[in-house]
Amino acid sequence: MASGTSSLSFYLCGAMLLLVCALKIPALLRRRHDMLLRSACLLLFVGACLMIFAAPDSIVALNRISGTPNFAAPVVYATMTAFAGASLLLIINWRPGPPGQTRRLSRLCVTGYSLAIAAVVGLFWAGDAPVEQRTLFDAYYANTPCIREMIVTYLVAQAVAMVAASVLCWRWSGEVRGSLRAGLRILAPAYLINVVYDVMRLVAVVARWTGHDLDFLVDQVSPLLAAPTSVLGAVGFAVPLVGPRVALTVRAVRELRLLAPLWRSLSQVPTPSAVRHALPWWRTPPTVLLTGRKTALYDAVLTLAPYYDPAVRGTAYRAALRDGLDEAAAASRADALMILVARDRQRTGPERLEPVHGAPAPALRGRDLIPLSRAVASVTDHDLRAYAAPVPTAESSPS
Repeated sequence: MASGTSSLSFYLCGAMLLLVCALKIPALLRRRHDMLLRSACLLLFVGACLMIFAAPDSIVALNRISGTPNFAAPVVYATMTAFAGASLLLIINWRPGPPGQTRRLSRLCVTGYSLAIAAVVGLFWAGDAPVEQRTLFDAYYANTPCIREMIVTYLVAQAVAMVAASVLCWRWSGEVRGSLRAGLRILAPAYLINVVYDVMRLVAVVARWTGHDLDFLVDQVSPLLAAPTSVLGAVGFAVPLVGPRVALTVRAVRELRLLAPLWRSLSQVPTPSAVRHALPWWRTPPTVLLTGRKTALYDAVLTLAPYYDPAVRGTAYRAALRDGLDEAAAASRADALMILVARDRQRTGPERLEPVHGAPAPALRGRDLIPLSRAVASVTDHDLRAYAAPVPTAESSPS
């Protein structure tokens, strides 16, 4: 059981898990037959109970209120066994597999760990543990009939579940990619640390059987594994949930940065349909900001279409090829120069310069905006002055 750690951290973790579980209740009521969701809610609820029951203050309170020395032992150990079973059940239902096989494994897991919980409780009441032990229960009662079997039952049951969950996570991680793989690769060692916790306590128990004293493994060493196990477990489950959203946000921020030169060049182009009100970056998701910016850029490109000069594009395209650019890069540079020249022509006003009709807008797709933005960034004022001059030919090269 717990050592002299502050109970506040246990209660805070338990409260957070209960809150997350409560937030999932509406979804659980709507999808009552979703075994994955039920397994997740069960794990959250049992994990919260474990944190609350394992707190040092709770152990003292359970023993005092029940009037039974060490009453907290079967409560905590039964909850630990339930948590181990719930962890394995979640992995079984999370991992893709034939529905029939998943149902069979789930039933086997629930049945096996229900029996293990019943055995923990039954063996405690069948045994005799009259001296209260808050931190050395496993070692102190290692030779007591029935209590000894109870200790071995919860440790073996937990170790089996953790080994199975670790193996499933590691095997599954070889079949997937991205944040799910990262999360599984974190969960696998987290479960193995739990196994090390169980093995240490079993070693201390066996040492008592053989007349040796390794009690420090119970009250000094094994409790040190609780924090890294909890952290890795939380991170392992969180990464697959938040990873795709984080990756999407990172990509959006990167695209916004790459589109910045084009945005600075066209943001003042008056367009009738573009969303022009400012979207504050500090409270607008980058993905939403990116969508709005792309929409505005497309509208600006279409608005400038009457001012496009095919001759400017053709001359710029041939010049870019002569400079050693490949066809795609040359086309992007030619489009960029034609667009910027059209922007400057539009600014002069139709009363000073008639629009150039008949020039189609560049055939842009979403992914074409970034090379166009790079090309815009490479255009100098000298280039604009050179290409803004009237061009005698209207020839245009294909892109």
